[in-house]
Amino acid sequence: MHALTLASFLFFTGLVAFITWRITRRDDHSSTSGYFLAGRTLTFPLIAGSLLMTNLSTEQMVGLNGAAFADGLSVMAWEVVAVIALVALALFFLPRFLKSGIATLPQLLEIRFDKTTQLITNIIFLIAYAVILLPIILYSGAIGLQGMLDLPGLTGIESSTALLWLTVWIVGIIGSVYALFGGLRTVAVSDTLNGIGLLIGGFVIVYFGLQAVSGGTGIMEGWTILKESDPDKLNSIGGSEQQVPFFTLFTGVFLINLFYWSTNQQIIQRTFAAKNLAEGQKGVLLTGLFKLLGPLYLVLPGIIAYHLYADQGVRADEAYGHLVFNVLPPYLTGFFAAVMVGAILSSFNSALNSTTTIFSLGIYKGVLNKEATEAQVVKSGKVFGWIMAIITMIIAPLLAGQESLFGYLQKMNAIYFIPILAVVLVGLLTKRVPPMAAKIALVGGCLLIAAGYFVPPFTLLPQIMHEFHFVALVFVLLVVVMLIIGKLRPRETDWIQQHSGDVDLTPWKGAVPAGIVLVVLVIVMYISFAG
Repeated sequence: MHALTLASFLFFTGLVAFITWRITRRDDHSSTSGYFLAGRTLTFPLIAGSLLMTNLSTEQMVGLNGAAFADGLSVMAWEVVAVIALVALALFFLPRFLKSGIATLPQLLEIRFDKTTQLITNIIFLIAYAVILLPIILYSGAIGLQGMLDLPGLTGIESSTALLWLTVWIVGIIGSVYALFGGLRTVAVSDTLNGIGLLIGGFVIVYFGLQAVSGGTGIMEGWTILKESDPDKLNSIGGSEQQVPFFTLFTGVFLINLFYWSTNQQIIQRTFAAKNLAEGQKGVLLTGLFKLLGPLYLVLPGIIAYHLYADQGVRADEAYGHLVFNVLPPYLTGFFAAVMVGAILSSFNSALNSTTTIFSLGIYKGVLNKEATEAQVVKSGKVFGWIMAIITMIIAPLLAGQESLFGYLQKMNAIYFIPILAVVLVGLLTKRVPPMAAKIALVGGCLLIAAGYFVPPFTLLPQIMHEFHFVALVFVLLVVVMLIIGKLRPRETDWIQQHSGDVDLTPWKGAVPAGIVLVVLVIVMYISFAG
């Protein structure tokens, strides 16, 4: 069994690497546009595949299914509310981003406010990615793989600590090679190939899981049994004691999704590389359609695992790996593990690529060496990327012992998500708010949310109201403060966004109708499963 699992794992991993190399071997990796923005050549299938796979990793496959194991269908909010954020990206944010011809979000803040605002945002992103995002991706990936592939049995290493360090370093080094030698297009192509595999694998697990529920009498029979035995797990409306209470969908959950999908450098960098606005919009809205399928492979397996293993003492975050290991045949376990490695690599190399982009264009070229040549800028990114990768691989194993990775990630992300979103929105929607307002909101917002999480007596606020209501309150406060400063100390002249001429801004004719259809489908999903 181990030999078959390992052989299929190595075959599928090697296949993706080979196809990616064949497709991208003649790409331009020497110029900043070619390396960081894929030469602005991405079409909608690559944008959608890359967006989907950058988002999907083991902290989601393992974490969200673990949350569903505990709370049921209400945690689908992280997938379904994202669709509305993607519609906002396609119709509102993307036309404005591409108009300025930017490669990083902080560059937009320099154009709208000033150089210092850009620098503060660059530093916030770099710290957040180094301390929060990259280590969690590697750690959760290593834990997921250990459960799926029975690594102690395969390797003969009994020490869980030694195995964790070894897995983290192997995955980290492979991901770094993809990101730092290949550039953004290599990342996008490998993402798309893995995305196809992950979708197929995700649905295969649902199929085998429902077969297990029905004792082999069919998936519809399995679904009927689930509905009858665990009806409370199939309620889309979250209760007040659950991780995602219903009313938080309109406050913090919506704002965290809006930042994640419309202003998070790691995600939106592939939309900056769109061939034109129409291709970008198609790619983003196609991602929205796939996100509607998310609950099928990111939430339902957790509910199936609850039905099968709730009485066996399985912990929530172990539920998904347990299900995969038990219901898939060995040849498919290897395939799915390969796809999961692809998902880990995808999230890791996308975050690493974004980190090097922010450093090279924002800090190296912007502050340290303003006269740098294209080759020097690309080289600085690669060197910095390896430094970041090594730091991440050292931090990741130290996360062992966190109770809920998914909950920890969302909580920590809000510290910097909310202030940056507030500044971007006010920047794009007003003409007179000055740079000083943006700096106060960026620094003050991060400090306020961090204080609410970690510094008594401020910690009472998130306890009195829900954490997600608290971050929404901070968001409103930041917007109000910025608008007041804009009234009292406005810019001397109106800010008018100039078209850089880098990208054709003709919108896709179907963008608005497609956006409306997606929003209606979200509402229908919630109503269909409302308990």
